[in-house]
Amino acid sequence: MIAAENVVVPSPQIFDLPEKVLQFGTGVLLRGLPDYFIDKANREGIFNGRIAVVKSTGANTAEFDRQDALYTLCVRGIENGSPVSENIISSAISRVIAAEKDWQLILEIARSKDLQIVISNTTEVGIQYIEENIQLNPPGSFPAKLLAVLYERYQTFNGQPDKGLVIVATELIPDNGKKLGEIVLKLAHYNQLEASFMAWLVQANHFCNSLVDRIVPGKPDAETYAVLQEELGYEDTLLSMTEPYCLWAIEGGKHVAEILSFATVDQGVVIAEDIEIYRELKVRLLNGTHTLSSGIAFLLGIDTVKNAMGNELMTAYIETLMASEIAPAIPYKVDKKQTDAFASSVKDRFANPSIEHLWTSIAFQYSMKMKIRILPLLLNYYKIFNQVPTHIALGFAAYLAFSRAQRKENDLYFGLDNGASYRLNDDSAPYLFEKYSQNPKNFVEEVLTDQAFWGANLSQLSGFISTVKAQYQAILEEGIEAVLTKQMSAQLKAI
Repeated sequence: MIAAENVVVPSPQIFDLPEKVLQFGTGVLLRGLPDYFIDKANREGIFNGRIAVVKSTGANTAEFDRQDALYTLCVRGIENGSPVSENIISSAISRVIAAEKDWQLILEIARSKDLQIVISNTTEVGIQYIEENIQLNPPGSFPAKLLAVLYERYQTFNGQPDKGLVIVATELIPDNGKKLGEIVLKLAHYNQLEASFMAWLVQANHFCNSLVDRIVPGKPDAETYAVLQEELGYEDTLLSMTEPYCLWAIEGGKHVAEILSFATVDQGVVIAEDIEIYRELKVRLLNGTHTLSSGIAFLLGIDTVKNAMGNELMTAYIETLMASEIAPAIPYKVDKKQTDAFASSVKDRFANPSIEHLWTSIAFQYSMKMKIRILPLLLNYYKIFNQVPTHIALGFAAYLAFSRAQRKENDLYFGLDNGASYRLNDDSAPYLFEKYSQNPKNFVEEVLTDQAFWGANLSQLSGFISTVKAQYQAILEEGIEAVLTKQMSAQLKAI
């Protein structure tokens, strides 16, 4: 029996709301972010529409069917320094339809006068161009499925301009909506669809870029789940944990804002003509801080992000790094008020006691993350200040100390720290193994002066390579704790 005092329960009238959204993807991120906002708006009588979800892989929807597509979101964490604990039964989803079994049901939704929105999260590989016939039952790729839906809608309503859809892509690639729109148009040409449809596709539909930011780990471990089940009073195989912080930044104008009326119920939904500022804040202050800290934390013997926030040295490093080196160097026009507010939310998120975020997971594809997230910061810092950012430099030194592949086994590469071996999940591991094996004494210079590897000439950054080398040597000789202690003490004296 539901413990109503511990759970937000949907009202009966919500189940009669029309399906206004067609969603491609059943994953926890969609259920914990876009669907969360729509559910919240429905409870407040704002959006008044539910979501029909397309399951693109496999025909089994039993997990959703036996719970009438209801699921519990358990929000746990810290917000503005205060603990948050909330349990919500989400009724946003009306049904889940398997494309390979019931494609005609999806085309039936395409013909509905109630449909207004398409949301997708088909992973980064989902948005790709594959030449195929959209008359297949069903088409294989997500863009082809979407084109089939749009063409069905165009034919049903004879190309009426007001029957176009707002299509919001949430896949984790830049310009996700724009790229999706380009692929759909290219597929329409491949399928030799009529020119009038092409015009309707471009003019009546809005393909929106969007940025999603919320940690939704999904179902917790067995022990936590058992405690939650007792608290809730029922069993839920779709239960998901999520942090309080949530952001869905959507690129669009007045019409998009009118259709996405659920945005008005939560400040976590932002609709703006330009969302690049939100991407920069996330990629630099959240992801960049993660990346620069991961090697340091690992070498300190700290396993998770939340445990790092219980370590005074790591907390001091993270706070100083964000405030003094990342925020001033973000390669986009942002003001201090914006960076301070975002940095504060990052610290709350890092300290979340309910999220187990492993540093080894963050160090996945370490080299690529250093290039994408950190290199633009480093170059812009030099452009503004023309001096060594010592905390970013230490992050580079820790990256190199962590990534010096010392053992190869069956095409796998391993690092070594205090006698313990660990796998390097990095596409650049073969390169780093070769550089370290050939010349361990000059490993830092060999890597940092490789312009082809970085796509930039780091030798032109005065004092940077020599600083990283000195920090790297100190890490190997004295240990990361001594190096970090010395650096943070020097920082305190400078203040």
